[in-house]
Order: sequence, then structure tokens, then C-alpha cells
Amino acid sequence: MTSILGVDPGSRCTGYGIIHDGAKGPVLVTYGCIRTETDHFPERLKQIYDGIYQVVRQYRPNELAIEQVFMSKNADSALKLGQARGAAICGGMAAGLPVYEYGARQVKLALVGKGSAEKSQVQHMVRFLLGLDEVLPADASDALGVAMCHIHHRQTQRRAGLPGPGRR
Repeated sequence: MTSILGVDPGSRCTGYGIIHDGAKGPVLVTYGCIRTETDHFPERLKQIYDGIYQVVRQYRPNELAIEQVFMSKNADSALKLGQARGAAICGGMAAGLPVYEYGARQVKLALVGKGSAEKSQVQHMVRFLLGLDEVLPADASDALGVAMCHIHHRQTQRRAGLPGPGRR
């Protein structure tokens, strides 16, 4: 059974979630947020790296799926997000995981069927598809959505007789 670590990067809070790609559908393993505890930005990046590395070491997922950076109006915010994303990717790769990347529109399309879906719709579908009653933290829910998008892409490739989603 393949286990996917989904990551929603953020410089203050990086969400993560692990899902098994089970025969009867996705099975939740764990979820949470890596909250950085300092204003010193390089130290926040180290905390993200260490946090992802520790999650991988503890739960032993097989693959990492992460949301791609989108360009915002604030260049400084986009750069910080990109650096946080890089720290998360390095944390996973240092533990030996292959990394797969998905844009926000791809995640929304895979879960809701509409690339312009609202964030609340994605969160609802994550809870529905995992059979959860509890309300998840937004960052963890987004990370689980990325993991579920990756599972969807893997299954689609398999049904089409193609190799799995390409790494980037």
C-alpha cells in the first residue's frame, strides 16, 4: 500500500497530512501543522525542514506531494512561500522521498471537479472522502487535499496504462 505525505507550505504554518492509498479508497493516517516559533526567517525554514523530516521518519510515507507556488500580488510573500516550500521539499528528499508537485487548480479539479472551486469546497470534499466528522485545520486540510490529488493522478495514470505522475 502506498502512503502519501501531502504538504501545504507556509512560512508561519506548514500543513501536512498522510494518506494510505487503500484498495477501498484513501485512509487517513495523520495530519497536523508545523508552526514556526520565531521571527528569524532562516530559523523558520530550518523548523519547516526539521518538521517534515521528522514526520517522514515517524510515519514512513512512500511519496511526497506538495502544492506549487502561485504568484501573488505581493512579491515578498511569494518569495517567502517559495522558500518555505523549498525547505519542505528538502526535508522530504533528505529522508529519501520522491517529490510530486501540483498546482492549486489541479488540486481543486481533482477533488471538487472544478479548478476554480472555493477553499471551503475543497475542505468539505477532503472531510467527505476521508469519512471525517471533525473540522480540520485549514492548512492540514489543504495538505490532505494535495495528497488526495496525487492519489487521483496515480489512479488515472494506472487506468490509462501510463506510468505514474512525473516527478519534478
